[in-house]
Amino acid sequence: MSELFDLPSDLQNSYLGLVGLHLREALIPVLVGLLVALPVAQLCVRVRWLYAPVLWVTTVLYAIPSLAFFVILIDYTGLSELTVMIPLAVYSLVVLVPAIVDGVRSVPQETLAAATAMGFGPVRRYVQVQLPIAAPAIIAGLRVASVSSVSLVSVGMLIGNEGALGNLLNSGLTYNQPRLIWLSVVGTAVLALLVDAALIGLRVLLTPWMPRATRRNKVRALTVKEAVR
Repeated sequence: MSELFDLPSDLQNSYLGLVGLHLREALIPVLVGLLVALPVAQLCVRVRWLYAPVLWVTTVLYAIPSLAFFVILIDYTGLSELTVMIPLAVYSLVVLVPAIVDGVRSVPQETLAAATAMGFGPVRRYVQVQLPIAAPAIIAGLRVASVSSVSLVSVGMLIGNEGALGNLLNSGLTYNQPRLIWLSVVGTAVLALLVDAALIGLRVLLTPWMPRATRRNKVRALTVKEAVR
């Protein structure tokens, strides 16, 4: 069984090492995208006319092919993880900004009025009232962004980025070893499923106040909505 995971010496990593690097290159951009999307989405909620141009800009950036994005950045960041992570963080915004905006806008006005009457300022109301209620929508967006990011990391091997599972695909073609190709493809798919399952578990922990059936149906609808976008 161990022979299945034996890798060429030029990869300089074990299979588990490649998995760890793949996760790092995929999930750090999503986290950065979330940190950027939270204030941007709140600004779009407060200044409604900004939402359309922000959505237009993120959509245009998303339309740039990942390989072309990587090539443009090589002159500035070289053949590094950063070259792969920057486009993935940008791509995550097209999913996360609408998810957060829709989630925050779904908070009932009565709830906001009650929070204001209790002395909550804008920031405290956003963090302690709006975001918790919007959590299902936000995590639905995170699921789409994370799975997409896990998939796109492998494209980085086309520009010589070392470390992720995509390198197994390149090595499999180079050494004519289908085993390495399968390790890359199946490994990436399994990682995407595990990340998605982890986010579902996080959603359950963060929204104990939602009935299971309602929570499941709502998140499924939001996930489909974001995928269509």
